[in-house]
Amino acid sequence: MNDTLVQAAALIMPLVLAIVFHEVAHGRVARHFGDPTALERGRLTLNPLRHVDPIGTIVLPGMLALAHLPVFGWARPVPVDARRLDNPRRDMMLVAAAGPATNLALALVGAVLLGLLARPFAGAGVGEGEAGGLVGFLALNLINFVMINVFLALFNLLPIPPFDGSHIVEGLLPLRLARGYAKVRRLGFALVLVVLIVLPTLVRGFDPIGWLVRPPVEWLTGHYFALADAIAGGSGQ
Repeated sequence: MNDTLVQAAALIMPLVLAIVFHEVAHGRVARHFGDPTALERGRLTLNPLRHVDPIGTIVLPGMLALAHLPVFGWARPVPVDARRLDNPRRDMMLVAAAGPATNLALALVGAVLLGLLARPFAGAGVGEGEAGGLVGFLALNLINFVMINVFLALFNLLPIPPFDGSHIVEGLLPLRLARGYAKVRRLGFALVLVVLIVLPTLVRGFDPIGWLVRPPVEWLTGHYFALADAIAGGSGQ
């Protein structure tokens, strides 16, 4: 039971930080390109209480993690009004890309910090989360931080509304096709639930996350952890 609580505690903070920075990045880039909506509504803040959705940010991801299933969730989306952007089609793509780009940058910071944390403990397994006490708990947080940020970045690039990838695809499509594609956005999270939860449950072998997200996530997290290991002086081997 204690181990479960430790695992949960080391998951919640990295997840909240990853989601909050992701959302704030959308709002700041939107403001840069002319849309102050997020600022006007008090959403350009790192205060998690302004962004956290109790179910989507904490309960659902926690349950998925404890069940050893792919972890995903959502925050309260930062409001963006494309009509107020300088160049709506182009700028909306940049606003959408800002979230995943921020998560990848945060994963890099996490990997560097993990390597620095492990450096004084060469051979102690800190880089693998095996050290005990406070150091082991911090290492577990950083490991989760790297993995969550990478997953959140690549998961959000799926071209399924309302994910960030759908905005990027919409901006790249010819205008006529983009208008048709935008209509799918009305289905919102219902489409996500059907494609990512209902169909995988009902149809054996149907695993879009495993097909599209898991391979690049494993490849990229492997490189981040290799960086952490190099900074630590090979202590994770």
